Amino acid sequence: MPRENVQVYNRYTDGREKRSGWVMDPVAQMVAVAFVLLFSSGTPCQAQVVPNGTNLFRQDNLMAWCIVPFDGKKRTPEERAQMLKELKISKLAYDYRAEHIPTFEREIQALKENGLELSAWWFPTQLNPEAKSILELLAKHQLKPQLWVMGSGKRTMTPEEENQFVASEVARIGAIADAANAIGCKVGLYNHGGWFGVPENMVRMVRELKRPNVGIVYNLHHAHEELERLPEVLQLLKPYLLVLNVNGMETGGDQVGKKILVIGEGNRDRWVFEAISKSGYAGPIGILNHTNEDARTRLEANLAGLRQLTGN
Repeated sequence: MPRENVQVYNRYTDGREKRSGWVMDPVAQMVAVAFVLLFSSGTPCQAQVVPNGTNLFRQDNLMAWCIVPFDGKKRTPEERAQMLKELKISKLAYDYRAEHIPTFEREIQALKENGLELSAWWFPTQLNPEAKSILELLAKHQLKPQLWVMGSGKRTMTPEEENQFVASEVARIGAIADAANAIGCKVGLYNHGGWFGVPENMVRMVRELKRPNVGIVYNLHHAHEELERLPEVLQLLKPYLLVLNVNGMETGGDQVGKKILVIGEGNRDRWVFEAISKSGYAGPIGILNHTNEDARTRLEANLAGLRQLTGN
């Protein structure tokens, strides 16, 4: 409920006005309650805003990420699905390497059998035969995960170089987005460093692509250079943000071997998660392994850190 509506609701329901000697007549009370119900429902976008982040970090809003090639136990699709079910993480963002291609269909089946959602798929950077085979498989199973596509590019370019680069990226990603749209999938531009990972450039790409099924996936572990302006970045990205993947954060952590940290172990984490909570973002939250450790151990540690920081 938006802050102003909370204030109205408190005024008319918590009894403080009555205790101070002011009493509303019954008709006025009914009008006030109707007013609150009307405006607290709002439009879909307003309804998703979570001012204090209480619901944002709830268990069923969490998505496991970087747990397929990044898993010291090298679990099978069936073992991975069972692990997620036991951890009560109902969403998986799937990443893979060449050795996992033969088990794509097993992965889908294992998730289905355990009541889990294939929420996203780490997608090839070109609409090549491998990419097309993934789209065919998703269509066969009537699945519509987000397709996460990364880019790169020199961090600093001349205006002419940048315009040429943007044009080439629009052509590259546009082809993927159109193919994805044909089966009902969204495409998430994935920050992974370079020009493409700068928040303003990601927004520019979304606008240049001019496709309603294109948004942004933002990864804190690839955003150490933007850490000091995180609140500003979240406001910039929020209209396009599909998923926010979180991580333990320290200033310059990527320069001192602390790029990937358990949530709660970073010295900036409390500030980071307060900024996320206050941002109004209401979409899924990704938690990751992205190490060679046992994926279960790392997910459990991140869940514990998240509970400690957010109370969820």
